[in-house]
Amino acid sequence: MHYRSRRLTGWLLLAVLSVGGIAFLLADGDRGPSGKNIASRYMVVAAHPLATEAGLEMLREGGTAIDAAIATALVLTLVEPQSSGIGGGGFLVHYAKKTGQVESYDGRETAPAAVDEKLFLDAAGEPLAFYDAAVGGRAVGVPGLIRLFELAHKEHGKLSWKRLFVPAIRHAENGFAISKRLHERIQASPHLDAFEPTARYFLNADGSAKAAGTTLKNPALAKTFRLLAEKGADAFYEGEIAETIARTVATAKRNPGRMTVADIAAYRAIRRDPVCRDYRAMRLCTMGPPTSGGVTLLQILGMLESFDLAALAPNSAAAVHLMAEASRLAFADRDHYLADPDFVPQPVAAMLDAAYLVKRAGLLSPQKSLGRALPGVPGKSPAKPAGDEPEPPSTSHLSVVDGEGNALALTASIENAFGSRLMVGGFLLNNELTDFSFRPVRDGMLIANRVQPGKRPRSSMAPTLVFGPDGEFRLSVGSPGGPYIIAFVLKTLVAVLDWGKGIQAAIDLPNFANRNQSTELEKGTDLHASVPALEALGHEVILRDLTSGLHGIERKEAKLIGGADPRREGVALGD
Repeated sequence: MHYRSRRLTGWLLLAVLSVGGIAFLLADGDRGPSGKNIASRYMVVAAHPLATEAGLEMLREGGTAIDAAIATALVLTLVEPQSSGIGGGGFLVHYAKKTGQVESYDGRETAPAAVDEKLFLDAAGEPLAFYDAAVGGRAVGVPGLIRLFELAHKEHGKLSWKRLFVPAIRHAENGFAISKRLHERIQASPHLDAFEPTARYFLNADGSAKAAGTTLKNPALAKTFRLLAEKGADAFYEGEIAETIARTVATAKRNPGRMTVADIAAYRAIRRDPVCRDYRAMRLCTMGPPTSGGVTLLQILGMLESFDLAALAPNSAAAVHLMAEASRLAFADRDHYLADPDFVPQPVAAMLDAAYLVKRAGLLSPQKSLGRALPGVPGKSPAKPAGDEPEPPSTSHLSVVDGEGNALALTASIENAFGSRLMVGGFLLNNELTDFSFRPVRDGMLIANRVQPGKRPRSSMAPTLVFGPDGEFRLSVGSPGGPYIIAFVLKTLVAVLDWGKGIQAAIDLPNFANRNQSTELEKGTDLHASVPALEALGHEVILRDLTSGLHGIERKEAKLIGGADPRREGVALGD
């Protein structure tokens, strides 16, 4: 899609003066604690310093945003194994400065050909408990990340494929220090002792978590990376690696799965049209189905356009109320309609239609909560319910802008922390199939997000790019967090576009969410003060950890400003 020739209507011009247009001039909180998050040429923001440095290494050699993203994500496979890696999948949204084109890439995992809709039902036909389904081979989908990287690199890479693996191989062979966060995740995650190779890698002989600061080497992953660097993506989907993945899944002593080498060989990444919509004076482009994140995010923003959010204070009960209520309505639609578009017709255009969203916004009241919302009827939409299952918050997001002005947002995941707990070739395999609805039927109707052979499970990942009234890149942002991703990215976008915050200050703001249930507020933050007012409006309020991993890059005039979530260990680096 090309947006440079887009003309602003009169109301958009008014909006740019009243809201969006001054946000980038008056934003606060530009500079992070170290001052290293401001650059003039290029920038990478990712979830671990070693990964960010790998991306920066590519940019300094003249590499593109895609080159940097691949190098960064490969290192994340090693240093942030609980969240993402080549044993999982992801979604990428890319902007090419030269052509003005925005493209999106689907590297979501697929279900093996031998599965059926009863995959996550017990002998009595009831859904399995989450960990009874998630640990072992049953929930492993065919990994998609390497095919995604191959496709994107062929179209937008400049450095050699082999060069992109050098930092990851170096760190795997030389070792890296276990971070405090990785140690805590090892300590807190159940079932890491379920399979011997995984237990040996992460745990001491007595079953305790290896200590922070321990040097962890991964020669098996270095060998895998060397093979992929030399022979390309086919080496992952055919031959030794594919055979080992299929055998490990099928013979797992706990929950053996149904994956075959034929399933792995058949995998394809897909270039899909991005989902784009105006918000105030800006143009937002994000990822569409099979992730629900982009459509749900744009629906919420489309409803919020009916309200003057700029007049509301950040963290105020009034702002939280409106954003939570719009989220209720959008999540009701999400849970009813969204799934894999190759299996289920998706009413995306109707769900994002301006008239439909104005009508939905008419259900919102500043004085009272809706309570549980019902889905709307966008256009001639299918009545088939999508289904809603737990989606544990373990994922990773990175943003890159290169020296040519190309930009991207990439969100990748292995689903639950440490995925299936199965380790192959030095990397963990995902358990993404648990993102399907465990039940195939609801109220006598087939569920859209039910398990089917070859299908991609619904996600909430929402890698997002923002463009100004002139069509030029303004912002890249995304987050891990399972279904909370949508709320995390929403908060950040509203903070930048409506409240004039800089990207770091926007990320720093407390998190809150409503998934058409309770209104959840990040505990230990200023949001506590809004609890009485929200309860008076009819919200059931829960205080809890809402650990986002927001990473973003904002362009302001000639500068790139990076934002890294203080809740995790990511950094922004650029020149």
